[in-house]
Amino acid sequence: MEVSLMEMLEAREKRATRQARLLERHGKTLLCFTMNIAGPVKNSPLIRRGFALGRRLLEQQLMAVKAPVVYTEAYDENTGCEAFYVLDCDALTAKRAAVTVEDHAQAGRLFDMDVLSAQGQKISRQALNLEGRKCLICGGPAAVCARSRAHGVAELQERTCAQLKAALEGYDARRIARLACQALLHEVAVTPKPGLVDRNNNGSHGDMDFFSFQASAAALWPYFETCARLGMETKDCSAVEVFRRLRGPGMLAEGEMLRAAGGVNTHKGAVFSLGLVCAALGRLGWESAQRPEELLEECARMTAGLTERDFSGLTENNARTHGETLFLRYGITGVRGQAEAGFPAVLQAGLPKLEAGLARGLSMNEASCAALLALLAAVTDTNLIIRGGYESQRRIAAETAALLRENPFPEEALLKRMDAEFMEKNLSPGGTADLLALTLFLHLIKEDGP
Repeated sequence: MEVSLMEMLEAREKRATRQARLLERHGKTLLCFTMNIAGPVKNSPLIRRGFALGRRLLEQQLMAVKAPVVYTEAYDENTGCEAFYVLDCDALTAKRAAVTVEDHAQAGRLFDMDVLSAQGQKISRQALNLEGRKCLICGGPAAVCARSRAHGVAELQERTCAQLKAALEGYDARRIARLACQALLHEVAVTPKPGLVDRNNNGSHGDMDFFSFQASAAALWPYFETCARLGMETKDCSAVEVFRRLRGPGMLAEGEMLRAAGGVNTHKGAVFSLGLVCAALGRLGWESAQRPEELLEECARMTAGLTERDFSGLTENNARTHGETLFLRYGITGVRGQAEAGFPAVLQAGLPKLEAGLARGLSMNEASCAALLALLAAVTDTNLIIRGGYESQRRIAAETAALLRENPFPEEALLKRMDAEFMEKNLSPGGTADLLALTLFLHLIKEDGP
């Protein structure tokens, strides 16, 4: 919606009144954050997201310089977004934090962060021996270009829109990759996990350890960012086409994983499942992080027909992998089937158990252990079948389900006994571990905020 000059003048007066009220009430340093938006349209969904990004970056920087926020209030109006921060620090410290964001964030030129001392004096950039701000278009002194009207409104609007989009997409892609790696690191840290690598031991694995998984997770960061960006770039393509484009980067990521982990398959399942969700999140937008069922439904659309395509024409003579053999013998579709169905084990078992545990006050480790068991009871783990046979896997799933009915959040001693039994029989629910990583990822993106 376009706003008039009179409305903008009234908004400026209202802002000054708010500043005066906050200074009088608190008597502390005050930071006022608005957006530099040219033209008569001062607010839109894109501008709101840019403002939210600016607030996030500012709050992080205030934390970094140890500037406690005593009070904050924000407004979302046709004349623009505004946020006020009352800070328990000296004004120069607050100004340094603000300038860091303005000068170094990708969309920082569009952020206007004014700092007032407790006495109401505006702190200039010159107080920090810094030059004035640069022009969004030419990089010259902004004040000079503004006075001379060197650049038209249409040009400024086009550059503003492009810069906001680039900043938001870049930030979201990096954030998605970071949280995907964090989920992998959380998963291996969860202890004790029956038969799996954790902080206590290597489970039923003689060829990998805690450090193998850390190295592998770190190596996959660029892949997860690629998946997120690919999702953003293919919003107008069919979901199946997006998955087709993911397969090449996925194969390269497997190579990176193997190199980092010394040739051992630490995260092949996670490359598939987390890569899918990263792309779905990029495709649907960050808002979908609050709706895991929507994200997983998009994964189902992306992988529609995958099992039929991959297993078409299989015979006992040409089956090469354990997954292909299990499909022929038992009709088990593994992670492909989970993906095509929208990862129902994660949505209906893993994530609810994790969040229920956290709501009860359990630690992330304790709630994650319970989520692992919920998944173990809900899925047909092909790794267990390969190591112990089909009947063994079915028995373990049934016993775990019965255990959870009696004790929804088993204590550590019981988990340790399960771990010892699994190691004695050389069992490892690796497929379940991959789904735990996906469960953790969905939780982390929900908690990371807008």
